[in-house]
Amino acid sequence: MKTLGRFQAQPPSRDVIDPIVRRALEEDHAFDDRSTLPLPGAGDSKSAHVLAREGGVLAGRDAFTRAFELLADDEAVEITGRKDGDSFAAGEVVLELRASARVLLGGERTGLNFLQRLSGVATVTRRCVDAAGGMIAICDTRKTTPGLRALEKWAVVAGGGTSHRWSLGDMVMLKENHLALAGGIAMALGAIYSDERSGSLPVTVEVRTFDEAIRAAEYGAHRLLLDNMSNDEMARIVARLAESGKRPELEASGNVTLARIPELARIGVDCVSLGALTHSVKAIDFSFLIEGA
Repeated sequence: MKTLGRFQAQPPSRDVIDPIVRRALEEDHAFDDRSTLPLPGAGDSKSAHVLAREGGVLAGRDAFTRAFELLADDEAVEITGRKDGDSFAAGEVVLELRASARVLLGGERTGLNFLQRLSGVATVTRRCVDAAGGMIAICDTRKTTPGLRALEKWAVVAGGGTSHRWSLGDMVMLKENHLALAGGIAMALGAIYSDERSGSLPVTVEVRTFDEAIRAAEYGAHRLLLDNMSNDEMARIVARLAESGKRPELEASGNVTLARIPELARIGVDCVSLGALTHSVKAIDFSFLIEGA
């Protein structure tokens, strides 16, 4: 059963984005901006732009846009510029806006928070994808910010990455604790394949040794997660499975760095999963400037 690409993220719809962005605006009291609303000219139409202080890949434009549109209600908001997945250099204007001053100032922080974080996800993903040279897929994980999974997984795709499973309900992944609970690989897979719902799903088994990998493949796992293995051990597994004719998808995970990705690609695994794409990403530095301010 092919699993790579099965769960690929799509651009989040407004039904997904709006509740997330509205909560962020309410958290910031953006609808009651006491610094802006009393000022003369708060209702005047103004132009603004987002300037990149460093290079990267854009993601989060829809969430950024909705921060201002939700705040504006019936007022006009115009936003033009780069799209998700577009590269930009330091010093470039990536987005231009026109709205009332109260909307621009009220939505600035919330909009930038989404744009900076999600562009950071897309940027680090693109670096990993480039390092892979098109030979293997770069996958995300479930190590996402609570409540932001749809946005962060889309940012990975915008950077050229591939979505791993979305949740505990759409793919079986038997890791160390599951295997210990069941009494080993054979018992765990037997229980999964005997269950009507779980048995119909793709099944990944985490393995830590050569013997575990061969055993899991023989028992019918669709994918093997090669956890914290050396390059030599992974290469040995790739070669043996190719000889046996039982070749599930192979995923390298654990202790994966940007510098190591090209070698993993040469070894012949199918994908690399990195929690670092989302759990510890560096936000991109953007400035928000109102013209004439």
